[in-house]
Amino acid sequence: MSSKIKIVIVEDDIGIAEIHRRNLDKIDYVEVIGIAASKEEATTLFDVLNPDLVLLDIYLPDGNGLDILRELRQKESSPDVILITADRDVNTLQEAMRGGVVDYLLKPVIFSRLEESINKYLSQKEQFINRVDIDQTMVDAMLHSTTTTPVARLPKGIDSVTLEKVRQLFVNEKQLTADQAGELIGVSRTTARRYLEYLISSGELSADLSYGSVGRPERTYFKA
Repeated sequence: MSSKIKIVIVEDDIGIAEIHRRNLDKIDYVEVIGIAASKEEATTLFDVLNPDLVLLDIYLPDGNGLDILRELRQKESSPDVILITADRDVNTLQEAMRGGVVDYLLKPVIFSRLEESINKYLSQKEQFINRVDIDQTMVDAMLHSTTTTPVARLPKGIDSVTLEKVRQLFVNEKQLTADQAGELIGVSRTTARRYLEYLISSGELSADLSYGSVGRPERTYFKA
């Protein structure tokens, strides 16, 4: 692909938006050109920057991502959209599909699933380059392609909201103990440690033993 795909992230949680940006920086042929934390900011960025693709959250402080999607589709030229949301309502999914979204990703989004979605989008874009007409094989490949990667299911005792809060801690902090993590997000040390250990099992964090003032060994967690 001769030029990079220009992406705008629309996400009111700055920590999550930064995670998306860092993950997208790892993917070739894409470039994050803007981040919007509200519907108003998003509309301005679309008009000024003219992105190719939007990563769009649904719940924004001044509006709804589905409203943004509908407004984009009314324009003569509009960016493609990947919806990223914690909304698991089937009606939301159906409305997103009617709006022609490229993909629908449920929070918390793991990097491999986001990367797969972007790569699928890039592959589809490349198929349109220098094509004047189409054949049925191409149509079938475009309309009926499905992801082969199953959506990761969280184990019992791990909920997506708390998990994302723990993830966000390591955007600004280099390393934390379970006590420190629990205090920052308002949960017990035991709960924080459960989530931290889960992130170790998923390969997102690593840990090392450190010794406190009383000599008791304690695990310190940091980005893998």
